[in-house]
Amino acid sequence: MHLMMILTALTVSWLLRCSWSNPQGLWQARWRRSLFLFLFPPLLIFMTAIAVLFMGPQGQMGGMYTGWLSYELAFIALTFFAVVCFKLAFQGWQSVESARNSPQVNFEGKQIRLLNTEALFAGQIGFWQPELVVSQGLLQTLSPDHLDSVLAHEQGHYYYRDTFWFFWLGWVRSCTVWLPNTEPLWQELLALRELRADSYAASKVDPLLLAESLLLVVSNKSVLLESGVCCAALGVPGVGDRLEQRIEALLAPPEPTSSDQLQSWHGFMLAFLPLLTVIFHT
Repeated sequence: MHLMMILTALTVSWLLRCSWSNPQGLWQARWRRSLFLFLFPPLLIFMTAIAVLFMGPQGQMGGMYTGWLSYELAFIALTFFAVVCFKLAFQGWQSVESARNSPQVNFEGKQIRLLNTEALFAGQIGFWQPELVVSQGLLQTLSPDHLDSVLAHEQGHYYYRDTFWFFWLGWVRSCTVWLPNTEPLWQELLALRELRADSYAASKVDPLLLAESLLLVVSNKSVLLESGVCCAALGVPGVGDRLEQRIEALLAPPEPTSSDQLQSWHGFMLAFLPLLTVIFHT
C-alpha cells in the first residue's frame, strides 16, 4: 500500500509538471502559476516520503500489509534531500564568507560591501539578512541617479527576502532535476524574481532610469561569484537573456496589486494530504 502511495505521488507530480507551458501575461499571475507547478510536486513527494517513514515498514493499511521496500525508498529519498540541503548550505556559507572579505563602507547612509573590481555588479548576498555588495566599477561608472535606481532594485530583493526563499527553491530544484520542466520553471522564477524587484524599484524611482541602469549593468559579462545559491543580483548570468522583457515591463504602466495572495497558497495544502493516511495505518 505504501508503494502505491509513492507511485501515486510520482505520477501526479509528473503530470502536473508536464502541464506547464511558457506563460504570458502579468508577472504576478505568472509567478503564482510557475511557483505552484515548481513547488507543489516536490512538496507532495516530500510529504509522501515523510508519511511512509513515519508509518514504518510493519502493519496494515487499507487491509493490505506494508513492507520494507517502500520504507527504504522513503528513507533513501529523505536522506538524499538532506545531503543536498547541507551541500547547498555549505556553498552558500562560502559565498557569504567570500563577500565578507570585502571591506564594509558607509555609502549614502547605507552599509555596503565594496568589491575591488572594475566589473559592474550589485547584489544582495546572504540568507534572511543579506548584505548589499557593490563593485567599485559600478560606483565609478553610474551617475548618482542611475546608482539610486540600482540600489532601489536591490532593496526590492531585500524586501522580498529573495536570497532566503530562493535558497530553498534552489534546494528543491537540485532535488528534483529529474522531474519534467524543472529547469524551464527555475529560469522562469528567476526572471520573475527580477521583474518583481524591478516593479518594487519602479515605485521608488523613475522606471526609465532603472531601465537605463539595467542596460548598463547586465551588459557586463563578468562572473564575480562562483555560487549564486544565496545571491540576488541585478546582473547575474542568465538575466540578460530576458532583458527585453524586463525593459518592456518597466516602460509599461504599473500592474495592479493582486489582492488574492493568501488564497494562492491554499492549493499547496493539498500536498499535505499524504500525512492524513497515517491515521489509517494499523
